[in-house]
Amino acid sequence: MKGHFYKPHCKCTTKKCKCSANWAYIIDVGINPATGKRKQKKKGGFATKAEAEIHAAQLLIELKQGTYVEEKDITFGDFADMWIKLYEGSGKVKVSTVKKRKRDVIRLVQHLNFYKIKDITRDIYQELIFTFNEFGYKHNTLTGINQTAKLIFKKAIELGVIKNNPTDFSYIPTTQKSVEELEALEDVPKYLEKEELKLFLETSEFQGLEGDHITFTVLSYTGMRVGEWSALKWPDIDFENHEISITKTLYRPNNKITEYTLLTPKTTTSRRKITVPPEVMELLLAHKKRQNEIKMKFRNTYHDKDFVMAQTINHPGYPLAGGRIGNRMSRLLQLCKLGDNLTPHSLRHTHTSLLAEAGAELHEIMDRLGHSDDKTTRSIYLHVTQTRKKDTSAKFSELMKSLK
Repeated sequence: MKGHFYKPHCKCTTKKCKCSANWAYIIDVGINPATGKRKQKKKGGFATKAEAEIHAAQLLIELKQGTYVEEKDITFGDFADMWIKLYEGSGKVKVSTVKKRKRDVIRLVQHLNFYKIKDITRDIYQELIFTFNEFGYKHNTLTGINQTAKLIFKKAIELGVIKNNPTDFSYIPTTQKSVEELEALEDVPKYLEKEELKLFLETSEFQGLEGDHITFTVLSYTGMRVGEWSALKWPDIDFENHEISITKTLYRPNNKITEYTLLTPKTTTSRRKITVPPEVMELLLAHKKRQNEIKMKFRNTYHDKDFVMAQTINHPGYPLAGGRIGNRMSRLLQLCKLGDNLTPHSLRHTHTSLLAEAGAELHEIMDRLGHSDDKTTRSIYLHVTQTRKKDTSAKFSELMKSLK
């Protein structure tokens, strides 16, 4: 071994040390390829020479096996900033996912910014998770932060910045739910009954603003997500076979009408074709005719990208914003006195309930909605089908009574 053990802070004047200074070691770990000079590893803070010798022996084994990593002094904040640029620049991650990771990084950096990334231990990291939990972060938020941290430290290992990942074996604390909370979780999401939907769509036809009736009719009859409807283009509609192809969703990072991105669906099951009844196709054809008139009116400024649901006055041609659709739905719900606790996504739940009532199987409904699995869809389906089973039981009972 090329190196030695010593007490760097020993102040004894005699040959035999009598003070309580800690031990350290210095060992050659290779040659610097840039300068040709030897590289040395220094490590101190050992209470005894034996402890220093054990640590040095472990280092020598790593050198011999080729597993030695010279940890860098970069801070967590600096490395996290570098990581998010690499993550975003990979071209393999959706814009919305990058935005979420950036939020997680901000939260992590607030607490770990000036730590050298090599000095962050499992205990330090786990204590941070406990702190976030005490702040009241929801379980999903904590899980997301933890996933982002794992990606950061994994990349640090890949780049030879650190040897060990402090997020290994970390866990998210869970809180015992009360009986009331458990009962609340079992509540079926809000949706419109068929009579209520009929009233709502009639109100949208006769008292709605331009585009309301076609929007809410399509959402109700297809179960599409608002982002899918906003991203829908005319080539996605097969008028001959009465089908709509869902291949993308709309994302607005800054909530500005003129700034949008078309993203691929979150999962492969979200890419699907939906069969649409003839009456909805007729509405779409009428809407297209009206849109062509608007295109001619604003032919010099129209943002002609084939969007089905496009702005008609301000920034004509740009896809309609999801928030605008939500506001319009609230207005119509007030007009027909159906409450204000429903959203455009409730029409997706409504579509689920009506399909179940019509006798569609759960797997058929999930295929139409673009779900591989979904607790909300499942709970609505079970709620509706249980009600049908009770009705069937009652009919059987009445039949048997009539035989007496």
